[in-house]
Amino acid sequence: MKPKNWLAALGGAIAMAMLVPPSASAQTGMFRRALMQRRLQQQGAQDPMAVLPPGVRAIHDVAYGSDAQERFDVYLPQQPVRGAPVIFLVHGGAWAFGDKASARVVENKVARWVPRGFIVVSANYPLIPAATPLRQAQDLGLALATAQRMAASWGGDRLRFILMGHSAGAHLVSLISALPSLALRQGATPWLGTVALDSAAYDVTEIMQNRHLRLYDTAFGNDPSHWAAASPQQQLDSRLAPFLAVCSTQRADSCPQARRFVAKAAGLGTLAQVRPEDLSHEEINEQLGQPSDYTAAVEAFMRSLDPAVARRLDADSR
Repeated sequence: MKPKNWLAALGGAIAMAMLVPPSASAQTGMFRRALMQRRLQQQGAQDPMAVLPPGVRAIHDVAYGSDAQERFDVYLPQQPVRGAPVIFLVHGGAWAFGDKASARVVENKVARWVPRGFIVVSANYPLIPAATPLRQAQDLGLALATAQRMAASWGGDRLRFILMGHSAGAHLVSLISALPSLALRQGATPWLGTVALDSAAYDVTEIMQNRHLRLYDTAFGNDPSHWAAASPQQQLDSRLAPFLAVCSTQRADSCPQARRFVAKAAGLGTLAQVRPEDLSHEEINEQLGQPSDYTAAVEAFMRSLDPAVARRLDADSR
């Protein structure tokens, strides 16, 4: 970001805080939220495309619908595989920007898991204002069904899919998990589990009834019925596939929402857990796949989902 634009953002945040004389802590919260919104917008504009590691090939822009954004990329080993588990990735970007091929979304994950015999599918979806978050979840349900239908042609196993999303993408895979009919009624089959990477939008209704970033107004509007329809917390009413919620301890609203969602899911019989990480919102996305305790914890969850997944993860880790 150019310095004068950064200063303009700071000035705008301070001006907003001075409209009403809040407490010092409230003023700090408003300031941080304004900076977060600006950073998210800049991230979407500046994120480079991923570079493929050796031994990995890609099939780009596989169509799952007629919209130009209804496309996904497939990353798979150069040598044919059989019965490969599939990681189905959904990018973030405040429901309004982001791309399936960005380095933050795929680079480290592809480099980590494709050489171990996984296939990675990274999906785009129509963005605000062309589509609401609920419509985005429906589109991704269709993308999942399409990828499962095509999986055998890539050497993948349609019964061994793992959903994974970051930020807005984490909200969307959580909503699909809480309301699986979004995918199942479009031909998808049940998946092994879900990894939600730092969503702070499990309870949309609660967010909208309290102080929040303006990006939530853009995404969810002002109709409480729309808030509930797009809220994983409200839609959750039965047992889910196993669920891992990774949350940043550097954000005030991430881990508390994750814990409430996981507690409700566990109360309904779901094998659900929270993984707090002392990483920023961006680092939780970017660093997954790099050798670390964090990556090992996510892989431990993945390993618990299915023996075939465990064998793939263990094969090259000795």
